[in-house]
Amino acid sequence: MRQRDENKIQGIREKAIEMITNEGLENFGINKLAKAAGVSPATIYIYYKDKDDLITQISVDEGMRMCAAILEGFDPEMTFEEGLWIQWKNRAKYSLNNQEGASFYEQLRNSTYREKMVKAIHDEMGKKAGPFMKNAIERGEINDITIEVFWSVAIAPLYSLVRFHQEGHCFKDRIFVFSEKIMKETFDYVIKALKK
Repeated sequence: MRQRDENKIQGIREKAIEMITNEGLENFGINKLAKAAGVSPATIYIYYKDKDDLITQISVDEGMRMCAAILEGFDPEMTFEEGLWIQWKNRAKYSLNNQEGASFYEQLRNSTYREKMVKAIHDEMGKKAGPFMKNAIERGEINDITIEVFWSVAIAPLYSLVRFHQEGHCFKDRIFVFSEKIMKETFDYVIKALKK
């Protein structure tokens, strides 16, 4: 049996993320990937059953990497404001320093691969985020709200700022550059909206 070559696997993974991000899922294929990664298609099939298996595994791995980055230094016992601020800083750092991974995630969010990737992320985030929210509600810091409302108010504003930065502007010709000062100002409004 052939031994796993972690360097080859990593090279295949990185090239697949790059290709899907830049060219889209519809233009992605094993033969193109093999050529771009400098390996034979047979080498890819040693590690992955087929194209779907490859994309699924990579999407779950990338989702776990994103979760680890978001949850770094986060503790479910933190106050609501402190824990949410850590998440904001971590999410911003991940998105701004890992644009290719974030773009890959966005590509897959609108595909048939979404379900498995989102389930893996949800399960991992739920281990700490669930108890964090429960603690904040029990301590009377916030009201019990649905996840959709929470996400829309607590997290989506951050991603709007990141998107403005990545596009280089927010409205019309108004130049926008992300900063911690702007992030904190936005966060303060979010906290006012959510805290009792």
